[in-house]
Amino acid sequence: MRSEIADADRLVVKVGSSSLTTPDGGFDLDRVRQLAAALSELQKSGRRVVLVTSGAIAAALAPLGLRRRPRDLETQQAAAAVGQGLLIRHYTEAFAEHGVLVAQLLLTVEDVLRPTTYRNALDTMSRLFRFGVVPIINENDTVATHEIRFGDNDRLAALVAHLVRADALFLFSDVEGLYTAHPSEPGSELIRHVPDIQALDVDTSRVGSKVGTGGMATKLEAAQIAAQAGIHVVLTHADNLVPALAGEEVGTLFSPVGKRRPRRLLWLAHAAETRGRLHVDTGARHALVTTHASLLAAGVVSLEGVFSEGEPVDIVGPDNEPFARGFVGYGSEALAGMLGHHGDQRQSLRPVVHRDQFIDL
Repeated sequence: MRSEIADADRLVVKVGSSSLTTPDGGFDLDRVRQLAAALSELQKSGRRVVLVTSGAIAAALAPLGLRRRPRDLETQQAAAAVGQGLLIRHYTEAFAEHGVLVAQLLLTVEDVLRPTTYRNALDTMSRLFRFGVVPIINENDTVATHEIRFGDNDRLAALVAHLVRADALFLFSDVEGLYTAHPSEPGSELIRHVPDIQALDVDTSRVGSKVGTGGMATKLEAAQIAAQAGIHVVLTHADNLVPALAGEEVGTLFSPVGKRRPRRLLWLAHAAETRGRLHVDTGARHALVTTHASLLAAGVVSLEGVFSEGEPVDIVGPDNEPFARGFVGYGSEALAGMLGHHGDQRQSLRPVVHRDQFIDL
């Protein structure tokens, strides 16, 4: 048994589109009922559970007469608009059979970059926990664009796990776990435990199923995000739902590799679409990397983009490679007149990017 999983008090469970679809392309209501039964039992035992679910577009394929997930953004958004209502109805009815209420939260990246809406999302989930309600989260595909979307619910689940301070994240998919090579390759073996995901060397080049957006690469990225936030991660097949939640040794376990970072900084590293770039000199780069000093105007040699105070920007070194990301203390117009300026003592106390507002990439 994996005691760190069996004893986890706060859980985030992600299920992908491929796990909610039958072999003939229909929506798998039996899987929804299985999820509802297992998560309701956990909720009633006093543990706090968040469900991150794909499947809105998959749920709409049959009603719309589509054979596979649409490729163009407009049809995806239309299918999501149809399917999201169907999806939450199925979950609501399935959880109600066990006397558990659910709530729907649809998120975009913009929701968690703005301080007000970020705090609102966190406060809403905290209050739902107190009411004994299971939050069901999906990306808001009806309004998200290619430029601002999470891209897949694996990464969304990892970021939500960090947001709610989860102890464990479960990624349920159509594979048994992480293999040394693609499962179809001869000699490929299941990896039961990954103590350090950064030391992995496996082939993740093949894409996912025809109804999902993510493959193994996105799952490893999600596992890395969560592990770096101090969260245990289990990746396994949706058929292993019950034993995985109980802590049995199924699938692949990724151990935490770092301490929890402040919430907004992890979101900054993995979810933010930056509004511009600050090019810094060698001295500023050294100070930021080695001593985690604040970035002052004296170290900024040029800037790109149009941005406002408080928006995310990349910090770029002399080699033209981004090495950090932060929330900028000035708008681009004001900052343009300060480049390389040392200023007086009062100005030096207000950095371009404060050391508590940036994160290494």
